Amino acid sequence: MQLRPHQQRAYDKMESALAGQIYCPTGGGKTYIMIADLLRRVRQVEQPSVFVVVAPRILLANQLHAEFSEFVTDAKVMHVHSGETVEFSSTKPFDIRSFCVYQNGGGSNVMIFTTYHSLQRIVESGIKVDTIYFDEAHNSTGRHFFQAVKGIIPRTYRRFFVTATPKHDRSKGARGMNNTDVYGGVLESTPAPELLANGSIVPPKVVTHSCDVVRTKENAPWVDADNVLDIIDKLDEEHGQKVLVAAPNTKVLWRMLSESYVLDEIQQRGYDVMHITSKHGAYVNKTKVTREKFFNTLDTWGKDKTRKFIVFHYSILSEGINVPGLTHCILLRNLPTVEMAQTIGRVIRTDRDDVVAMQNGSLKAGVFANYNKPCGVVTVPMTMGHGAGIRTAKRLQSIVDTIFVKGIPAIAYVYS
Repeated sequence: MQLRPHQQRAYDKMESALAGQIYCPTGGGKTYIMIADLLRRVRQVEQPSVFVVVAPRILLANQLHAEFSEFVTDAKVMHVHSGETVEFSSTKPFDIRSFCVYQNGGGSNVMIFTTYHSLQRIVESGIKVDTIYFDEAHNSTGRHFFQAVKGIIPRTYRRFFVTATPKHDRSKGARGMNNTDVYGGVLESTPAPELLANGSIVPPKVVTHSCDVVRTKENAPWVDADNVLDIIDKLDEEHGQKVLVAAPNTKVLWRMLSESYVLDEIQQRGYDVMHITSKHGAYVNKTKVTREKFFNTLDTWGKDKTRKFIVFHYSILSEGINVPGLTHCILLRNLPTVEMAQTIGRVIRTDRDDVVAMQNGSLKAGVFANYNKPCGVVTVPMTMGHGAGIRTAKRLQSIVDTIFVKGIPAIAYVYS
């Protein structure tokens, strides 16, 4: 594994630390920092041990397992969450402890992939953990998750918290990441301009779309449908192909898809359509599918240069989930700081062909005008008589300036 300079800095700091935080913008390869540290630690331990990876969602836990398993091939794997997996899975403390004792006793290291929701089950199992990695670690500050995070610490030798968007607590770090007793100090904070300069990511571009219709509670699904169609018509002129749409809420999204003409109109423009919500599940071109098939399709189409698609979601794809190839995002709602920064991160990954060209020297990193994908576009509708669009655009631009110009992580705050 060839680490980039910022990854190497984090990796080096983790060797001598027992706890700490790593801040790295989306697209900076946070997962590979954790994997590299785990590979080193596996070589160092004198007896079979337990290693834990925590994610905010089951989908991300499964994705992390796939990524870790490319490099860590000799550990026994268990999942601790309610989702279906091929590997052994249970949320019962007795099962967790029995699995670890049995595998460690047989001479094998154990890797556990869990969620913040299910972390308490590992605490209750009483097992000892050598190293625990908290991915998208801002989630650990949640009121219902923080106690489990504190509970696992006494039974853990090393702990690291990795995120692009840290959350602090204004009351001297009670359950914010500025509580160094829990989270340790900041080991690495990678500025986004460094990643722009070395070609790891492309800059985001904020675009507004004017609409001359007053948006109300009653007509919101149809106004949003019209805005999406108008925006993708403009994207076609820019060769836009893969678009993420962040919906205002599940109800509006479902009414837009089921009661308006938007699905047929999008498909007539040559786009495939996908949508996913916690309430209604996952769909590919009007056919309901399993989440596994949904994300496999998303991954396949994302890597296919010839495929044009739009994926609608509400709070499913905003953080962590790797969706290759996204070029544009449409924000139909004002997002919290963390979710907005994470959503921007979905569309700023460097085009694969550009990566190859930089590696062979035919493209100079940072000269975005020569890239196949020079930027990631984030469009905000500006609906007449509705100030939300203006506020969203201003907040969005402020976050972009903070992260990508000033090189500072977008810090959010927990609420007591």
